[in-house]
Formats: sequence, structure tokens, C-alpha cells
Amino acid sequence: MHVIGPSSAAAELLQYRQLWWCLTWRDLRVRYKQSLLGIAWAVLIPLSTTLIFAFVFTRAVNVVAAMNLDMPYVLFAYIGLVPWTFFSASLNGCVNSLVANRNLVTKVYFPREVFPLAAIGSSLLDFCAAGTVLAGLLVYYHLVDPGWSYSPPATLLLLPVVLCVQVVLTAGLGMLLAMANLFYRDVRQVFGVAINLWMFVTCVVYPLPADDSVTGWIVAANPMTPIIEGYRNCIIHGELPFTGRFACAAGVSIVMLALGWWWFRRKSHRFAECI
Repeated sequence: MHVIGPSSAAAELLQYRQLWWCLTWRDLRVRYKQSLLGIAWAVLIPLSTTLIFAFVFTRAVNVVAAMNLDMPYVLFAYIGLVPWTFFSASLNGCVNSLVANRNLVTKVYFPREVFPLAAIGSSLLDFCAAGTVLAGLLVYYHLVDPGWSYSPPATLLLLPVVLCVQVVLTAGLGMLLAMANLFYRDVRQVFGVAINLWMFVTCVVYPLPADDSVTGWIVAANPMTPIIEGYRNCIIHGELPFTGRFACAAGVSIVMLALGWWWFRRKSHRFAECI
């Protein structure tokens, strides 16, 4: 089957941007339909998870002192959990996006990429809602923690760059997962286990070593670690996120998007018969 080039594929996808927005909005409405708290769940999930880890690491185990953090632990965990929740929720939506829209896949032609991209789009809106709470947490700890103060650094302006790299990585993985789950339905279950394990080899709720140990090598190969570190550098440390590891993560993200998009397009003619 003939596969159109990247520029033509991008132009075609742009023509269907209204459809992408409609599917994104539909996914968001379905997620919170008949929900008492609605979009507030986008905030409550990372915030409640942060409080749980804060209790475990500061009360039950009390290992925060050994972490040598230069910020309150709640801020460290929340800044990690918000982008991780976005990443996890996006991929969870992507993995079932083709199967859940089987009627549209089999009856109407349009770029099938809109399904995983719509899942990412709806999770991105949740990410923005959860991110607004961070401003309140920064002000709170600035006022109540005598050993820590905060002033917004200029590097906050670079947050969209870090987010863009994460979205590129998520889109590439999302298209691969959506396609794989369509052909092999147990991919969804395997992914559910893998994404939970992945969080614990990423610096989401505790710092990880970057040394020559096995854990260090896993951390070095994990593109989400420098991405989350990039958020912390921009928001807290006032440092540029453009480290060597972040550049590698950006490169991996671009390759993943190119591979995912190419393979997705190449196999899209088989989607209807596999539904």
C-alpha cells in the first residue's frame, strides 16, 4: 500500500483539526459524565497521590532527609506526578482509542491518528488544570516554610519546550500502542502493568541515582527522567532544561514519533479488518 510522505500526512491531519478537537472534547465529556466533581478530578488525582507519598516518605518511613532535596517534598512529588499523570493517562487513552471507536474506523475515512491524538489532547487539558494548583502550593510553602523561599525564575518561559518534548514522545508511543492493541488485545493488560513499573524507574516521587549501577543505566535509558527533571529545573531551580540527557530524550522522542507515525500509516489499511 502507498504511504504518503510526512509533509502530506501532516497537511492532511491539519485539515481534520476540527474533528480532532471534537473527539478531544467528546473524550473529556465522557470521562467526567455524571461525575459529581467533574474536572476537579484532574487536580485531585495527582494531589491525593502526592499526599500519600508524602505521608509514606515523611511519616511511615521518613527517608526524605536522605534524599537531600532542595525543596519541600510535596513540591518535588507534585511536580513529578502532574506530568507523569498526563503521560500515563494519555497512553492509557491511546491504547484503546482505535478499539473504542470501531464504528468510525470501519465506516468513515479520515486520518486514524486523530484517535490517539484526541486521547492525548483530553489528557493535556487535565494536565493544565492540575498545573494551576502548583502555583498555590508554591505560594503556600513560600509563606509557611521558613527554610525555603521561592521567586518565579525566567526559565518558566521554557516550560512549553519541555511539554512539547513530552507530547512528541507520548504521541509516538501512543500511536504504536493503539495499533498494537488493535492487532493483539492483550497489549492493554500488559501496558497496565508496564506503566506502573515505569513510574518507579522514573524520578517521579524520589530522586534516582545516575551512576554505573544497574539502576543508573535504567535511569539513563529512560527518556521520561530528564523530561521530569526539566520541569523541576524550569520551575524550581531556575536552570535551563537543555542538558545532555534532555537532548537525548528529545532525540528519542522525535525518533519515536517518526517511527510511530510511519508504522501507524503503513498499517492503517488493516485497521478495519482487525476490528
